[in-house]
Amino acid sequence: MPIVVRIDVELARRKMSVGEFAERVGLTPANVSVLKNGRAKAVRFSTLEAMCRVLECQPGDLLEWVEE
Repeated sequence: MPIVVRIDVELARRKMSVGEFAERVGLTPANVSVLKNGRAKAVRFSTLEAMCRVLECQPGDLLEWVEE
């Protein structure tokens, strides 16, 4: 998929664990893993908004389009 989710980069910058991030966003660690590993087929705007709120970033910091 040409859309890459960069949650791991933002988590590393903030030294935040997946478990803490999942709890603060309201996702399960398994669903965060799905997003991190590029296996997600879609992301709800409400989830994207929560991720941006917790990480204090813009959607473009989390999503990147790359050519296949």
